[in-house]
Amino acid sequence: MEYLDKNYINVNSDDTEIIESFRTGNDQAFNHLVRKYQKRVYWVVRKMISDHDDADDITQEVFIRVYKSINEFRGDSSFFTYLYRIAINLSLNFLNKRKRMNGKRADFDIEISKFESNESSAENLIDRPRNEKLFKSAIEQLPEQQRAVFVLRFYDNLTYDEISKILNRSVGGLKANYFHAVKKLQVILKPHLKDLSEAI
Repeated sequence: MEYLDKNYINVNSDDTEIIESFRTGNDQAFNHLVRKYQKRVYWVVRKMISDHDDADDITQEVFIRVYKSINEFRGDSSFFTYLYRIAINLSLNFLNKRKRMNGKRADFDIEISKFESNESSAENLIDRPRNEKLFKSAIEQLPEQQRAVFVLRFYDNLTYDEISKILNRSVGGLKANYFHAVKKLQVILKPHLKDLSEAI
């Protein structure tokens, strides 16, 4: 008769089953969650934090937080939404701390007279630059909250409802943040990008 290892994790198990296994003391279950999500969490953070080492440190801190506070996860949202929330909050904390240390503020005051939630027309004005480094540099100049919304929406294709659960903010406010982020990126990138300049 064969006996299954009590710590055995079925790769086809859903996150709820794996989390419950971890809560009962199976550290292999937690290692499985790390392997499953570590790369995705890293790239969420990396879009917010340009430095690899800093992004890597924050990614590790995300999973340390999860390990210590897994009982706080109630399953109201998906586990990855829970991870996103921790990753974004730690990234914002890092950016705020760095800003205080540098004594600088990324403050842009651009008047937009009328905002209709027609993001598709605004987003179409951003042609993805051939120079990805330039694009990332422009994103880094966005205020932290706008940067978070833009990263989650533009790169990760999350819906506003999903972003709302992550950032705990209203959908209307998120749409406004995204719209303002797009307009600011246009202003930042326009002098550098001929195609974008022509599109605008």
